[in-house]
Amino acid sequence: MTADTIFDAASLTKVIATAPAIALLVEQGKLGLNERVEKWIPGFKKNGKGAVTIRHLLTHTSGLRPGLSPRPEWSGVATAIDKAKAEPLTEQPDTKFIYSDINFILLGEIVRLVSGERLDLFVSKNIFQPLGMTDTGFLQPLAKRDRIATTEQVGEVILHGEVHDPTARRMGGVAGHAGLFTTAADLGRFANMMLNGGSLQGRRVFKKETVKWMTASHTKPPMKIKRGLGWDIASPYSSPRGSHFEVGSFGHTGWTGCSLWIDHATGTSVILMTSRTHPDGRGNVIALRREVATLAAEALRAFSFGSAAAPDLTARRTVLNGADLLRIRPEILPKGSRVGLITNHTGHDLARNSTLDFLLKSDWVKLKALFSPEHGLFGKLDEKVGDSTYANSDLKIFSLYGETRKPLPEQLAGLDALIFDIQDIGCRFYTYISTMGLAMEAAAEAGVKFIVLDRVNPIGATAVEGPVRLGPTDFIAFHDIPIRHGMTVGELARMFNSERGYNAKLQVVKIDNWSREQVFDTTGQPWTNPSPNMRNLSQAML
Repeated sequence: MTADTIFDAASLTKVIATAPAIALLVEQGKLGLNERVEKWIPGFKKNGKGAVTIRHLLTHTSGLRPGLSPRPEWSGVATAIDKAKAEPLTEQPDTKFIYSDINFILLGEIVRLVSGERLDLFVSKNIFQPLGMTDTGFLQPLAKRDRIATTEQVGEVILHGEVHDPTARRMGGVAGHAGLFTTAADLGRFANMMLNGGSLQGRRVFKKETVKWMTASHTKPPMKIKRGLGWDIASPYSSPRGSHFEVGSFGHTGWTGCSLWIDHATGTSVILMTSRTHPDGRGNVIALRREVATLAAEALRAFSFGSAAAPDLTARRTVLNGADLLRIRPEILPKGSRVGLITNHTGHDLARNSTLDFLLKSDWVKLKALFSPEHGLFGKLDEKVGDSTYANSDLKIFSLYGETRKPLPEQLAGLDALIFDIQDIGCRFYTYISTMGLAMEAAAEAGVKFIVLDRVNPIGATAVEGPVRLGPTDFIAFHDIPIRHGMTVGELARMFNSERGYNAKLQVVKIDNWSREQVFDTTGQPWTNPSPNMRNLSQAML
């Protein structure tokens, strides 16, 4: 690897090529942000998609699912667009953030339809060439192959100069969501153009106003996630912001490991070029991105991140629970593994997308068993809960608050891992932690890995109060801990595993951006009543 190595930019394509192309067409008056997609792609409105606009696609609030199914086998841009037309909505527009490649596949096609040029040709002529980004483009020439970083081995072949994203490969290498190749130097030129209000070295690409509205938040309350037009501002994907850059800075990541973050307040851009998918797709650079950005900010000694003009971000950084990190890093779970899930209505991410639905729709793992705790899967019951079947599926829900409170061996048979994702309330007698302990014991006995998607302690984790339960334990006093235990479910899992001698194969997906003194309403996470009688944080604190 050298300074001029060319990298597969993956989803940086969205903000270096596709979103800027759309913005330029809007600036030229050829396209409107609030125009419906149906205007440009006839037939798109079927299956309830008639209200979806260009802005919805850019902000990932269209309600479309994350990606097109690879099955049955298909190829070609026209087929991709036909498949996108046939997609139903999973949510109504403007109600949830669902990061979706389908959004940008459609936007790439809209660039072609509005401009009369294929996306790669349009951005090369109107953006890359004026900025002197000589190594940036789709479909890299053979002459540059020796400079291109390899990515993942697919079958017997290591991808080298061919786009890593399988959907973009099916589309011939030019797509709105992925396919771009670039270098650190070229990304630096693009970032400097953005920092300079749309121009670089006398060449204007965008009006200043265009850069401002591209990078302003366009998501609407009650969504707490902030997204610009393509750009990430504050979401579960914002690890490249690090610990100091303010909300209002912006950037994006790519699946292959590249990332870009830009901060107008300090005039700084942070560019990280990696090929984390080489050779087996298991590399992880999330922590590295955060650390690099944090160090870059700390190097700006002349800038006070705690000033009135740039308030300290530490009190308002969005906390990421284990469920959020699973969306960003599906490789937490071994590919192809058969998993069980213990969850309820609290098992969701920052955008309220349930972990259950995420795993059901996943091509990465196979969800084979589902378990519910006290109050049932939807948190509404106040009596014993029986087994049932999950809506619109043949997936059986095994109750852990009915005839048995511990998974049975036959219910765990054939599983590689059992996942726990439930929000605790921070006190000993809340039975969700008892369910976790018994399930971990069952997993250990069955030789099944036990994975806890950790969640914040909503009443903070610095205070420990009340007497320690000693003697025989039961379902409302599962372990010898104080009433207010000051621990997260992941920390409790480690304690149970050690002190109760389970010797389970335990993995805890740790919380990110959380300080122990934080209570729930400072985390940026959406509150969900954990049970029928626990309706707000004040009740939990009392």
